[in-house]
Amino acid sequence: MPEDSPPLDRETIMADDGDVTDSPARPADRLAEILETKVSAGPRRIDIDPERVQQGLGQLVLTLVKLLHVLLERQAIRRMDGGDLTDEEIEQLGLALMRQAEEIERLCHFLGLEDQDLNLDLGPLGKLF
Repeated sequence: MPEDSPPLDRETIMADDGDVTDSPARPADRLAEILETKVSAGPRRIDIDPERVQQGLGQLVLTLVKLLHVLLERQAIRRMDGGDLTDEEIEQLGLALMRQAEEIERLCHFLGLEDQDLNLDLGPLGKLF
């Protein structure tokens, strides 16, 4: 799918009148039509540019690492709020998370990525960070 295509939204996949109660298969049929049109309008060949593949893979890996980092930070906050950690453990955890964040930032700079390039749209949950 071309990058400049707008994302599919509810209005795009619904029938012209927007009523989904007439037929339960109707939205799915419409979505199949839209996807078929988008796929057939897209490029026939995959552009395999080694530099773009490297950056794309790096972006994927760093996105997953950033997701894990955010989850670890949230878990650390829960444990601190719950009183499960000693002051020394809090200090060690804070330093480890800080070094991890610095390394993620260093790798982003190396690959020419910015924080927003790693942000995930989690749908109804909102953005990752």
